Amino acid sequence: MKIQFTQTNETILTTHAGLATVGALLSHTKLTDRLNQTIVKENEAPAYTHSDVMKSYIGLLCHGKSDFDHIEPFREDVFPVCMQVNKVPSSPTLRQRLDAAAASEQVDWNRILLEESADLLHRIVAPLTGIEVGNKVFLPFDLDVSPFDNSGTKKEGVSYTYKGMDGFAPMFAYLGQEGYGDNTELREESQHCQNGTVTFLEQSISYARRITDRPLLVRMDSGNDSLDNLKVCHRHADVDYIIKANLRKTPKATWLAIAKEKGIACEQREGKTEYVGAIEFPCTGFDVKLRQVFHVIERTMDRNGQVLLLPEIEVNVYWVSLRCAPWRVIELYRDHGTSEQFHSELKTDLDLERLPAGKFATNDLVLHAGLFAYNLLRVMGQESLCEDDAPIRRNVKRRRVRTVIQNLIYMAARYVRHAGRVALNFGSNCPWFRTASTE
Repeated sequence: MKIQFTQTNETILTTHAGLATVGALLSHTKLTDRLNQTIVKENEAPAYTHSDVMKSYIGLLCHGKSDFDHIEPFREDVFPVCMQVNKVPSSPTLRQRLDAAAASEQVDWNRILLEESADLLHRIVAPLTGIEVGNKVFLPFDLDVSPFDNSGTKKEGVSYTYKGMDGFAPMFAYLGQEGYGDNTELREESQHCQNGTVTFLEQSISYARRITDRPLLVRMDSGNDSLDNLKVCHRHADVDYIIKANLRKTPKATWLAIAKEKGIACEQREGKTEYVGAIEFPCTGFDVKLRQVFHVIERTMDRNGQVLLLPEIEVNVYWVSLRCAPWRVIELYRDHGTSEQFHSELKTDLDLERLPAGKFATNDLVLHAGLFAYNLLRVMGQESLCEDDAPIRRNVKRRRVRTVIQNLIYMAARYVRHAGRVALNFGSNCPWFRTASTE
């Protein structure tokens, strides 16, 4: 059968009705009032309010698009109704306003976005899943750096990364097994990952406390092996940590000797012995003894039965404040790798890896807006798992952001105004209608 393509005079059809949920979530924040109270330039009388500009960009990011030019198709759409904005700015206005806000010394939109995001998660009681350690349940609090590939560009702050390409190295903090974005900071790749991390960790804990008062378990990799980070955690009540130690120049044979003396040996197979244990020692500047958990593997024979001329020694050491068994500490740290999935969703699903601006400060603001959009989509995804009304009923604990965009944002509907009311009419065969309407 031949399909005919025609265009009607109707201008009230939308293919992203799910943005109405995003707009509804934003209405539970003070973002509009706080942004509109800021003065980016002296004697300004902007044709577009600051909140309209930022909320429009957040809506664009929730659509999985980050480039400023992508706002143009939405200006004559029902996009402003869904996002509850008065006017959608043009691409040049969007770019210029974000440039001005990022460069201004009088305003801090980054802080406003982080605070409002945290307050929203607290206000709507976003589901937070913890991990049980002994008789206590902790919320995992993962902090990590993720390289952003921006090769072939001349953006401010781009430098060579350890991944072998040019780009940035922003740092992120995620809360709970759901991975809600708690804090972020754009960094040049040339900046060492520990440089500025003490302040970042303090800020991240303060934002987490705006969301919940439950115990936190900070997890960081060996790039952040610093006693300063441990001191920050010790200063806060109900904050424990697992931070992988950087062996630096300590010989592996030294740790093998310690493991044989202090640890428990387990022969996994012939020629492979694992040692697990913990040591404690006093340290200047701390009121309690510091604890390190070690996991040392000695291989004298490979898996094919070939005897090695020299034994292979693998050493992993962790700074830890928990009093649980060493094996449990190792398991908890391995779960820290889940945060790589959160990085991936921000970079690919929200199209944020290749940041859109040429100015470093503007890209930093874009990243903060992206974290806000990421949390909005994460909330929608987790709420869709609360009821058994989704057409896809897999046994999952978390919906990927891309899935949320495809299933809940890209929903077609007809926009209707009648008798002073506004409605979105969905088709009878819309599979995700029940899920979206109950959020």
